[in-house]
Amino acid sequence: MLNGKAILITGGTGSFGNHFVEYVLKNYTPRKIIIYSRDEYKQFVMANKYKEYKDILRFFIGDVRDKDRLKRALKGVDYVIHAAAMKQVPACEYNPIEAVKTNINGAMNVVDAVLDSDSVQRVVALSTDKAVNPINLYGGTKLVSDKLFIAANAYTGNRDLNFSVVRYGNVAGSRGSVIPFFKNIIDNGGTELPITDYRMTRFWIDLEQGVELVIKALQDAKGGETFISKIPSFKITDLAQAMLPGCSMPEVGIREGEKLHEVMVTREDSMTTYEYEEHFIIYPHFEWWDKEIISGGKLVEQGFEYSSGTNKEWLTVDELKKKITEM
Repeated sequence: MLNGKAILITGGTGSFGNHFVEYVLKNYTPRKIIIYSRDEYKQFVMANKYKEYKDILRFFIGDVRDKDRLKRALKGVDYVIHAAAMKQVPACEYNPIEAVKTNINGAMNVVDAVLDSDSVQRVVALSTDKAVNPINLYGGTKLVSDKLFIAANAYTGNRDLNFSVVRYGNVAGSRGSVIPFFKNIIDNGGTELPITDYRMTRFWIDLEQGVELVIKALQDAKGGETFISKIPSFKITDLAQAMLPGCSMPEVGIREGEKLHEVMVTREDSMTTYEYEEHFIIYPHFEWWDKEIISGGKLVEQGFEYSSGTNKEWLTVDELKKKITEM
């Protein structure tokens, strides 16, 4: 479905953008991939990494805060992946206005620029578990962003255009996640791995699964859906033992804005959530939403919650070791 298409990725020099480009170039023949971001050095590094694809890859210096620049970059684009965001919880707490400008105003600019374009057909916005019942500013801004992209479907008219959202937690091995944090301690000769809370659990999703979920949304979305992968959970203590067997694990206390468990589907969302073989979809609950439910799904039981703490599938220490080795 990506063959012959022009794709723009906001925040495209990040972990997701790099893996998305690698995956797409390996499996499809796109007409063009535009990396839209504000870090010229990361663009330079990425351009050298994929220099054999210089006829396909384009690099735009730009910020999602700049609507005019977005409009220029969207000329002739078919699909948009919105990955740009301020993601670090402490940075958002200390710089709240900047988080709002990027995560909320930036989302508004993407929506407006797409609605004003003549070519864009599909938009997928990346979300996070932190947008579910948010307890920090990052989660709060991403909740608003999700709402903006979902509501944008009310303004598409008769155009072949839809907006959807994909939601997952911290991607294994991505910048800011716990694996590189533990790895840095181990590489520097550390013998103990600090655990914020012994009860803490997380979902396991790798970059390839994240990319595949985005492509699933591009392919199947009718407009307004939130796609969530069905993935295993793990205990943070088990991850520590997988990375440094026998290590001591001092409990250091939960950090500000941190949750014990990742929640992807709330009990309130269960009324419009359908379960499929490999994922869940939360459908919009608006009077104007009149699309068909994607076939093959079953409405979950009322009160259902998809949480890393109560998940049915769990990774053992040995399975975690294998996954980390394969990363």
